[in-house]
Amino acid sequence: MITVMGATGNVGRPLVRVLAAAGEQVAAVSRQKTPDVPDGVRVVPSVESALDGVEALFLMVPGGFAPLDDLLAAARSAGVGRVVLLSSQGVATGRHPTVLEDSVRASGLKWTMLRPGGFASNAFQWAESVRTARKLAAPFGDVALPLIDPQDIAEVAASALLSDRSGDIYELTGPAAITPRQQAAAIGEALGEQVDFIPQTREEALQTMLAFMPPEVADATLNILGAPTPREQQVSPDVARVLGRPPRPFAEWAARNAAAFK
Repeated sequence: MITVMGATGNVGRPLVRVLAAAGEQVAAVSRQKTPDVPDGVRVVPSVESALDGVEALFLMVPGGFAPLDDLLAAARSAGVGRVVLLSSQGVATGRHPTVLEDSVRASGLKWTMLRPGGFASNAFQWAESVRTARKLAAPFGDVALPLIDPQDIAEVAASALLSDRSGDIYELTGPAAITPRQQAAAIGEALGEQVDFIPQTREEALQTMLAFMPPEVADATLNILGAPTPREQQVSPDVARVLGRPPRPFAEWAARNAAAFK
């Protein structure tokens, strides 16, 4: 049995599907009453309620970067053997604290750290404005980052959960850096219609982001978007190394998710 935290999120949802398709027994952690999961997947309200008989855990970064010590101690006591943590590239670049990874390293479990950069699925924040006005607004329109498709993160996570290795750290990016202006063009191409790019100031973007993330996270995110380090703009080989193929480009993500923008 494999327990997946955040099973209805951008990474957890495809991860559950990949594991189920591989014939694995999966416990999907979700507070939704009727989550969209494959047949045969067990839905549970919390990680703690699905530890017995579990071989591996997929854990996401919780809000506020709270330590995972208690949860991991309970997992070890229940006989869980390994944990795969969805961490952040910001740990490697000093943007985010190391507390979660420290908890995993000290857990006594076999572990793998996934450190993705920016998600292609962050573009969903523009879905309403694209649907209603065929435009999207963003700051730093010509600053490029190698956004990662969550489907690729999920497939790397599945490989790690099913592996017997321990101590691997994967930095996950897309195949090429792309700017917000270029994302608008790619979404427009997926729709077959022009999507206009509207530049935002940093303050305008901050006010938008504060509606769905804490101030310190919003500020750190804007620092990355506006002034990325060379490492944050670099394409990592880790997706190709694990999956044996290049990571998916943003245009492929946009085409696959075009319905959200129509």
